[in-house]
Amino acid sequence: MQFIWAALGLVCVALALIGVVLPLLPTVPFLLLAAFFFARSSERLHTWLLTHRLFGPMIVDWQQSGAIRPGAKKAATLSIAAVFGLSLLLSAPSHVLAIQAVVLGGVLIFIWTRPNG
Repeated sequence: MQFIWAALGLVCVALALIGVVLPLLPTVPFLLLAAFFFARSSERLHTWLLTHRLFGPMIVDWQQSGAIRPGAKKAATLSIAAVFGLSLLLSAPSHVLAIQAVVLGGVLIFIWTRPNG
């Protein structure tokens, strides 16, 4: 079972790395999942992730207080605005825009109501 947890953690880290470049793919949720999987499979991988200079502080902030850093909040907001703007530019159907507005608005509310890390 530890092998499966570790494999899932590595897949999540890979998706998080792709998410650094692609605005449609979130980075931090995949890192949080990776931390969860690594905690159940490999102390070495879990420690590596928590002490990583770029990803570690975000994970620790979330685990300790449910906090999101202001820079991450701004980046998420810009990504969400870009996705919605792209949908407008591509003339997405109005029902799709409405669904996007509700879902993305909910995500923004969640992000901005978290404490600052």
